[in-house]
Amino acid sequence: MAIHEKALIEDERLQQHEELVVDGVDVSGHWNTMIAPRTVRDYDDDFEAKIQSFAGGENVHRCWQCGSCTNSCTMYAQNVQFNPRYWIYLTRLGMKEELVKDKDIIWQCVSCNKCTNICPKDVKPEGVMKALAHWMEEEGITEKAPSTHFDEEFADQIYKTGRIEDSKVMQNFFKKTGQPLIQEWMKIFVFRMMKHLPVKHLMTMGFNTVHTPRTKSWGKTGDVLKNYVREQKEAAHG
Repeated sequence: MAIHEKALIEDERLQQHEELVVDGVDVSGHWNTMIAPRTVRDYDDDFEAKIQSFAGGENVHRCWQCGSCTNSCTMYAQNVQFNPRYWIYLTRLGMKEELVKDKDIIWQCVSCNKCTNICPKDVKPEGVMKALAHWMEEEGITEKAPSTHFDEEFADQIYKTGRIEDSKVMQNFFKKTGQPLIQEWMKIFVFRMMKHLPVKHLMTMGFNTVHTPRTKSWGKTGDVLKNYVREQKEAAHG
């Protein structure tokens, strides 16, 4: 393990002597740091396949631990605990409990794609980070991200009416994420829109927000689509 990843080892497993001479060579302090052995029993043989079932995680099995992803990572430059190489390593070993220890930072990936562009094995580490974050959401380990709330609201409107009404999507998204329904940027946006759109169009938009229209002949199509999506997700995630 690279010396800069020593922080990944629990303090109680690091062993060193302040003063130690071996064969006449002074190896005091960090020079003689050893890692106590550990027997791993808490691993899940099926975990790698589980992460591969999420969008972005399909190529995690290709990783050969070169470390290019971590070395190029924007977030790693800010926080050395943000380590894609290490998390992919844990994923392949099925060490879920170790991954959960970093649940508060895995989601911080900024999707700069530097890791994906430099990866020699096309692992797409950025996608694996997203897959891990989504897995934690589904398992209830972390709260749903705002983007997940938005995706769910978008999909729910499609199921119900066969279309989306932008203002209603935003209103429900704000409710689910605990944000104010009226925000400063919205006031500016609406004001500018009112200056340029015809009155009739504005009235239609307002009416549709209150009484969302359905796609013609939508019928039970939404229920069929919703069941199909659920079945596909269950099949993919086992």
